[in-house]
Amino acid sequence: MTTTPSNKTIILIAGHWLGAWAWDEVLEHLETDHSRAIAVTLPGLDGDDPERATKTLDDQAAAVLDIFARLGVSEDQPATVVAHSGANAPVSLVLDRHPELVHPVVWVDSGPLATGSAFAPDLPERLEQLPLPSFEVLAQQASLDGLSTAVLERFRARAVPEPGPVLRQPVELMNDARRKVRTVMVCCSIPSAQVLELAHAGHAMFAEVANIENLDVIDLPTGHWPMWSRPRDLAKVIQTAATRAN
Repeated sequence: MTTTPSNKTIILIAGHWLGAWAWDEVLEHLETDHSRAIAVTLPGLDGDDPERATKTLDDQAAAVLDIFARLGVSEDQPATVVAHSGANAPVSLVLDRHPELVHPVVWVDSGPLATGSAFAPDLPERLEQLPLPSFEVLAQQASLDGLSTAVLERFRARAVPEPGPVLRQPVELMNDARRKVRTVMVCCSIPSAQVLELAHAGHAMFAEVANIENLDVIDLPTGHWPMWSRPRDLAKVIQTAATRAN
């Protein structure tokens, strides 16, 4: 497959608790002379939606495919899909259902999921949503390196609780063609060498990486939210990935 940079579509999807606003700094730096970049708020992460706590991974994947349809994404003109962190669940579903529409997928401190994976399968049903935890707790789960006090305050102010169904739902994947999609992994809080070592060792979080047929790994050392700590550098990586011909 070949793609031309003249009309490349770049779709940016942030992880848990985040909407399109999370990509503002990246969009400022992203060269879009020969492409169009769109940041997405997934269903369940729109704070104004009164039914957002009921949204599922299927709703999120369907929303991405609806965006593809509105933008004219096709097998001849596939989109570059950029998935940060927990956006890997809905994007893994998108790749499974329509791998021909994505070229490439860019995982930002994230990676593809294996079938049956769920972020929080044991989250009690009584919990309709999961708010952003304290930064002390969050720092035990993901690196906050590079984030200023002002950025953390904005994160806290704009974060939307993650819907419980999204966290509990396992991804069901059946189409091995998803593994043929050209893949770029941007490794930030964990070095690429360690990611690849864990993948080949069969670590549950990274095992699917070993099955990717066309993989590039790029180190961008920083914390788990590089769209805020290194936005210019992340924009350059994304632009390069999107405009590469094959």
